Amino acid sequence: MQFDDYLQIRNLISTYAHLMDQARYAEVGQLLAHADLHSGGVVHRSNPASVTATLDRWHKLYEDTGTLRTRHVTTNLILEDDGPNAAKSQAYVVVFQAAPGFPLQPIIAGTWLDRFEKVAGRWRFKERREEPDKFELVGDLSHHLVVPFDPKAS
Repeated sequence: MQFDDYLQIRNLISTYAHLMDQARYAEVGQLLAHADLHSGGVVHRSNPASVTATLDRWHKLYEDTGTLRTRHVTTNLILEDDGPNAAKSQAYVVVFQAAPGFPLQPIIAGTWLDRFEKVAGRWRFKERREEPDKFELVGDLSHHLVVPFDPKAS
């Protein structure tokens, strides 16, 4: 893997975080257009419309900003070659949120386990697994999710 490959993949991971924070779900769906998304015990198989609809259904939007009022912070990226035109990564993610009557605080921390493929010289997501770390690092999600979070259901 070349340095440019690393940068492209790192940008994919960062782009996902930025799009989520801005509630740009259709763009998230397109970013994951060729990927299977595993989240909350649900698998979305390369279906941008399904990803978009699910994100819209799960999250609370704030009218004053049109966003989730969050920041997804990714750290400790480990990126590995996974064969010809393939790579895999893992990164920690901490989501911070501040909303009216809800001071800035971390609301959940977990790990993103991703697989990527290089097609026509460009990297894209092949798989995204969002894994809250054993549901031990979950804060107050009441201002973030429409449906209460139940770690036993995941």
